Amino acid sequence: MPALSPLPPGHPPVAPARIGVLIINLGTPEATSYWPMRRYLKEFLSDRRVIETNRALWWVILNGIILTTRPKRSGHAYDKIWNRDLDESPLKTITRSQARKLATALGGALPGEAGWETAPVLVDWAMRYGLPPIADRLAALKQAGCERIVLFPLYPQYSATTTASVLDKAYEALQTMRWQPAIRTVPPYFDDPAHIAALARSLETALKGLAWQPDRILMSFHGLPKDYWMKGDPYHCHCLKTARLVREKMGLSEDRLQVVFQSRFGKAEWLQPYAQEVVEALPGQGVKNLLMITPGFAADCVETLEEVAIGLGETFREHGGENFAVVPSLNDTSESIHMLETIVRRELMGWR
Repeated sequence: MPALSPLPPGHPPVAPARIGVLIINLGTPEATSYWPMRRYLKEFLSDRRVIETNRALWWVILNGIILTTRPKRSGHAYDKIWNRDLDESPLKTITRSQARKLATALGGALPGEAGWETAPVLVDWAMRYGLPPIADRLAALKQAGCERIVLFPLYPQYSATTTASVLDKAYEALQTMRWQPAIRTVPPYFDDPAHIAALARSLETALKGLAWQPDRILMSFHGLPKDYWMKGDPYHCHCLKTARLVREKMGLSEDRLQVVFQSRFGKAEWLQPYAQEVVEALPGQGVKNLLMITPGFAADCVETLEEVAIGLGETFREHGGENFAVVPSLNDTSESIHMLETIVRRELMGWR
C-alpha cells in the first residue's frame, strides 16, 4: 500500500478527535429596539414549522401587518425583563451558564474557554433564532475536533414547531460540511425521571418559601394551534404526561394542580384551557392564592418572566386575587444541571 501523502500546504490541521454536546434553545433578539426585534420576529415567524399558513397569504400578513406593529410591542415586553448588566435577554444569560456548568459536570469545557484544548468533551450552546446560530456553533465544534456531536434541543415536550425546527436547522448546516461529524439527538425528556424529579424539587422549594399556601397550582405550557395537534403533533400528550407524573411524584390531585396553555397567537383555536381565561376566572371561584409553574421552559424567558410573572400576575390581582407567585424555571440550578448531565451521559453511552 502506498504511503499517504502529507497534508497540502495551507491545509488546516486536523484537530484531535473528541466529543461535542450542543444545547439549543429557542432564541432571543439582540436588543429591544425596533430593528433588532423585527429581525428576530421575521426569522421566527418565517419558519415553516412554526407557521403552516399558505405562504403567499402569510407573507402579506407578516410583512404588511405583523412586522410593522409587533416589534414595538414585543420590544416593550423584553425591556421589562432585560439583563441590563450584560445587555442581553435572560434566556441568553441562562443558556450560556447552563452550557458552562454542564461542561464542568461532564469534565469538559466550552470551545475557546480555559482548558478547552485538552478537554475530551466540548459543550457549546446555540439558538434556533438569533445569535449564536446553530450552524456557527456546529462548525466551531467540528473545527475543534468533535467527530461525534450530541444535539440537545432544550424542549422537554416534543413539537414540530420546536424540536423538529431545531433539528431541521442543524441538518441544514450539516449538508454544507464535507466531513460531517456523527450525530446523535436527545429525545424529548417530558417523562424522564430526572426531569420529573427536578420539577418536583423546584415546586417543593417554592412552596416552602411562600408565606402563604396556594389554593391552586397552575402548570402552564406554551400553547399550540389545535390544528397542529390534530395533524399528529404529540405536544399536548407530552404536556399532560409531564403534569400527571409531577402530580404523582408530589401526591397532588388534578384539582390541586391544573394544566393551562399560554401565549396564544392569532384567531385560530389553540390548545385549551387558555391560561388567560383561567386566571381571570379563578378569583371568582374562591381561589385567592395562586402559584404557577412553567415546566415547558428550560430557562426563564419573556414568556415566563413577562407574560406569566408580570402579565398574569396583574390579571389575577385585577380580578380579585390576593397572592400570586411563579416557580422559576429550572434554569442553571444544581437540580437542572444534574438532570442535563444525567440525560447527556445516557446519550453518550458507547461514545465515552
